[in-house]
This record gives sequence, C-alpha cells and structure tokens, in this order.
Amino acid sequence: MNQADVDVAKLIVGDQEIELPIIEGTEQERSLDIGKLRATTGLVTLDDGYVNTGSTRSAVTFLDGERGVLRYRGYGIEELASQCDFVEVAYLLIHGELPSSEELQNFRMKLRRHTMLHEDMRLFYDGFPRDAHPMAILSSVVGALSTFYQDSLDPHDSGQVYESIVRLVAKLPTIAAFAHKKSVGQPFVYPRNNLTYCENFLRMMFSVPSEEYECDPDFVEALNLLLIVHADHEQNCSTSTVRMVGSSNANLFASIAAGISALWGPLHGGANEACVAMLEQIRQDGGNVQKYVKMAKDKNSDYRLMGFGHRVYKNFDPRATIIKASCDKLLKKRGINDPIFEIAQQLEEVALNDEYFVERKLYPNVDFYSGIIYRAIGIPVQMFTVLFAIGRLPGWISHWREMHASATKRICRPRQVYTGDNQRAITPIDQR
Repeated sequence: MNQADVDVAKLIVGDQEIELPIIEGTEQERSLDIGKLRATTGLVTLDDGYVNTGSTRSAVTFLDGERGVLRYRGYGIEELASQCDFVEVAYLLIHGELPSSEELQNFRMKLRRHTMLHEDMRLFYDGFPRDAHPMAILSSVVGALSTFYQDSLDPHDSGQVYESIVRLVAKLPTIAAFAHKKSVGQPFVYPRNNLTYCENFLRMMFSVPSEEYECDPDFVEALNLLLIVHADHEQNCSTSTVRMVGSSNANLFASIAAGISALWGPLHGGANEACVAMLEQIRQDGGNVQKYVKMAKDKNSDYRLMGFGHRVYKNFDPRATIIKASCDKLLKKRGINDPIFEIAQQLEEVALNDEYFVERKLYPNVDFYSGIIYRAIGIPVQMFTVLFAIGRLPGWISHWREMHASATKRICRPRQVYTGDNQRAITPIDQR
C-alpha cells in the first residue's frame, strides 16, 4: 500500500470515480473531506443528526467515547478538576493555554469589575411571570446585553470581542441568580467582588438582606467541580448552535443566547432536570426501585430510566467518575437525609451490577450525579440547566472564537434531500 492509498478514499458513482482526501487529526481521528463532493458529482451526503459528519477542525476539546477520554486543550479532565478552579479552566479554554499567576490574577480582576448588571436591565425581570422558566429569562437577558453594550458587537474586532467575553463570563451568574430571586419573590442580591466566582454565585442565590450569609465550603467545592466538568464537550448540540449562529457574523451575545436555548432541551442540558423528576416519581410511588428497573428492562415498555448511558461514551463517562466521588463525599459529610438520595443510590447499585445494564453500558452518567449534587446544595430543579449554561459558557466562547479565526470559515448552510410533492398547480379557492 503506497502513501496515496492511505491519504485518499475512492468513491465510485456510476462510471465516475473520484478521490476524497483523508484528513487525520492529532489524535489519529480520520475523516473523509467531502468539501467538493457536490461540485464534482452533484451528490450530497445524508446524515440525520450529523452523527457521522465532522463540521469543523477544532483544537479546543478532544473526546474519545470508546476509551472514556475527555481533554480540554490537551489537559485531562481529571487533572483539571483536581488542580484548577473554574476561572482557571475558563481562561484555558478561551485563551488556549493555562495562565501564569499574573495572567490569572488579571483575568479574575477583569471579571470582578464586570459582575454587575446595568440597572435598567432589572426592569426586564418585572416583565416576566413569576413562574417563568429561568432558562427563558437567561436567554432573553443575554440577548438583550447586545443592546446595552453596542460598543463591543463587531465580531472582527478582537478588542471588542474580548470585552464581550469578559462581560458574559462575569455577568451570567448575576443574570442567573436574579432569575432565581424573581421566582421566589426575594430582593435581588448584588455581587461582591471580594468573593470567588462560585462563592459569589451562591451568595447571590441564597442570601437575604435581613441576615448574614456564609458560603458553605463543601458547596463551593462541589459547584466549582460541576462547572469544570461541564465547561466543554466538543461539537454537541448547543456548541454547534453557537457556531452556526456565529457563522452568520451575529454578535457574541446573540450567539450565546442561541446556545442557551439549545441547551434548554430535555435531551441536552435539561437531562439532569429529567433525572431528578424521575427520582421524585419513584419516591411518590413508594420508592419501589425494582418496579421501575423492571419496566426499563421490559422490551414491550417504552419507559426508560433517565441519567444512564451516553450517546458518545461507550465505556464510561470520565465526568461522571469525577463527580460521583464528589457526590459521595458531599452526601456522607453533610449527612443529608433525603429519600431521593436513597433511591438514587439503589439505582446506581443496579446499573453498576445488573447484567442487563452492564452489557448495554447503561452506567450512571454525568446528568445522574449532577442533579443529585445540585439538589444537595439546595439549587431548585428549574435552575439545574442554568448552572449547566454557566459552566458551558467558556466552551461556547472558545468555539465561537475559533470559528471566526479559521481561514476556511463559511456561513453554515446544510443541504437536504427533498421528499415533498412535485410541482403542482394552484386550484382556485372556490374549487378546493
């Protein structure tokens, strides 16, 4: 086999034979470059959900589902989770390298100077119903940031882009906490610049003006870990949405607002909400775990347990391994007595030992454990996906920037295979 045979694949269409270049990444992932397929053959590929289609070359995150590997900018998620805090990981994703002490200190200072919202934005919250889902509020307010910061909307001006980046990372926790305060009828709590990123968010969420508030260090540690493991996950639904919207040269605020909307879906970021809802359903039904396990295993039943298995990870989810340890530590140390946690532990035992689950690799995933931790911290269920968005923000930003820096950037415009009616004549309305 010569080098030419390795570097190209041959496609035969009728009497025509064409060569498709084979592109190899730094982790030996291989792909067929079909960029000239339609121009050469008149054909397009059909790949529902793009599950076999690479949309871009990216240097941000490497994910190997078969081996259970996740790395940000080359660094293993295990090392980042044990040695870095979320702001440090955010810097890594956005800038491409881990910061020096001085660079990290400067980045923290910039974030602290932009945590507050424009006072006029508080009026937006008055327009939402009290029971509005906080993800709807988050997406709306982030999109509205573009109207307040019109000095930083040009995607081709690196200075303006960086100003938007700092504003987004700094303000998203404030926007989220205000959404929670709106839902419970409590006064908004302004950020404090002497607190860490996670301490600040928890204080804005849970403190009230009538008494002093001290951040629980166990909760701060757990939240920091959750934000890190959610910070990026390659070309998922919401990240692809941010890239697609950004490809039209929409500003960063608009692109992130679109990503938040994509994350809201129960098949994506909303999965941890669905997981806790499942546990609550089992509790209300007497806590009969085996009944629901039997339903999940019944091939004639459409019931399925939430929080088990993963579309990409076929071995184990490294993020779940990390936060399972945090979950066990938190529940044990805090001595939290909640029937939901007992049900979760029973389900975990089944998934790790039952032959049906083991054979199908239906292990507890990151959504299973993250929902339990959020509940232990006291985060309301509707805020689970909001926390996911705060964690995922650096990843969205890094992909948006990478796309704009690419020499091959084009506006995203997928093709289709039309299956509708052929050309028809309009029947006059009195004859229909």
